[in-house]
Amino acid sequence: MPATPFDSAHLTRLFPTGDAARLFSDGAEIRAMLLVEGALARVQGDAGLIPAESAAYIHRAAMEVQIDPSGLATATATNGVSVPALVAAFRAAIEAPEHAQYIHWGATSQDIMDTGQMLRLRQFLALADTALCDLLLRLATLAETHATLPMVARTYGQAATPTSFGAVVAAWGWPLQELQQQLASLRADNLLVSLSGAAGTSSALGPDPAALRADLARALKLRDPRRSWHTDRGPVLRIAAWLTQLSVAISKLAEDILIATQSDIGEITLGRGGASSTMPQKQNPVAASAIVALARHVTGLFATLQGAAMQRQQRDGVAWFTEWLTFPQLCLSSYAALQTAGAMLETLAPDADQMAANLTATQGLIYAEALSFALTMPDGENMTRPEAQTAVKNLCAEVAKTGKPLPELALQKWQTLDATLFDAANQLGQAASESAAFVAAVRSSVPSTAPTQAAP
Repeated sequence: MPATPFDSAHLTRLFPTGDAARLFSDGAEIRAMLLVEGALARVQGDAGLIPAESAAYIHRAAMEVQIDPSGLATATATNGVSVPALVAAFRAAIEAPEHAQYIHWGATSQDIMDTGQMLRLRQFLALADTALCDLLLRLATLAETHATLPMVARTYGQAATPTSFGAVVAAWGWPLQELQQQLASLRADNLLVSLSGAAGTSSALGPDPAALRADLARALKLRDPRRSWHTDRGPVLRIAAWLTQLSVAISKLAEDILIATQSDIGEITLGRGGASSTMPQKQNPVAASAIVALARHVTGLFATLQGAAMQRQQRDGVAWFTEWLTFPQLCLSSYAALQTAGAMLETLAPDADQMAANLTATQGLIYAEALSFALTMPDGENMTRPEAQTAVKNLCAEVAKTGKPLPELALQKWQTLDATLFDAANQLGQAASESAAFVAAVRSSVPSTAPTQAAP
């Protein structure tokens, strides 16, 4: 088995990362760092820190030069970071030593790597936004279509009261809708430029390093943090936390589907399922299983990433290496969960007949709460609440003893009761309203056409 399924030829579609995968490739990382080096040279030329002719030459070359990642491997193993080898390769590639000497002027490796990562994260979050909007629109359609479809609500794994499938879908969707609404501020606040030199003091960045950093932020369309954040991994952690919340929210949907597709419940059909190598009757809920596995992986990675944020002094190689080992996988795992959920919903549908059968299979015990309140009504039995609860509890025991349904026993015992009390459609409470509120929130906040990917 490959080190990660994202690099596997035969596992890649089980954990699909689509266009996001290319953003965490060697080529994308090098291209992003070259763009940073080119933009840095341009703003330094504008500020008079390096010759304008050299600045223009470096900026243009950064967008054109091709550097083989494998050529950086030996030096990176020695240096512990790829930027020195990248700078050397860039200088050699442009074949103009009079200009090449000004590449990487006053910056440090972490400035280039962190800023390049933010350029890639901007594209990645745009992809995530598009996929999340698509998922929300699918959920809104499901919730709207089935707002009043009765089904068994379960607590502690047991039948509780009636609900609707639309309300269940809304409960899946609300956390995702809130996360989508947080995304604009997440991007605005945490996609930062880094430019503060070897020890965070900007000592080799000219007479006004703050202005230079602001110029670089504008050139790259990133936010100026107005400080060094070499050892403050807050921006990375906040993005990772959002992705972890996203994965957890999607896994709630998947966990419910895993239960609902069990043969003894059967309330949801997936339209397509995984085959067994030996049992012809099987249609395994592969997509839902993959989502939960990805979410578990993400939560573990996030715990490790939080540990990597506890950094020593002005730079910490151990913490930095740990971030490299965890953060890309966290991003891709979250995106794979998002992609898988969207594809799963394309063919997912409720089985209304099975939902009705499961409501009947409770022997009417699902209406026990409604009955206990009905018995307190002034135009009915007018019991006190404790009296009603005791009476219904005794009747539930009689159901277990005799096998007779609760509605039958209740209607025989209390003539004031209306038989429609035991119709699931009359016991949905605010389920339809919950569905409608979710649908309205999505339709008002999510564009019907998914947002386009941001430019690098």
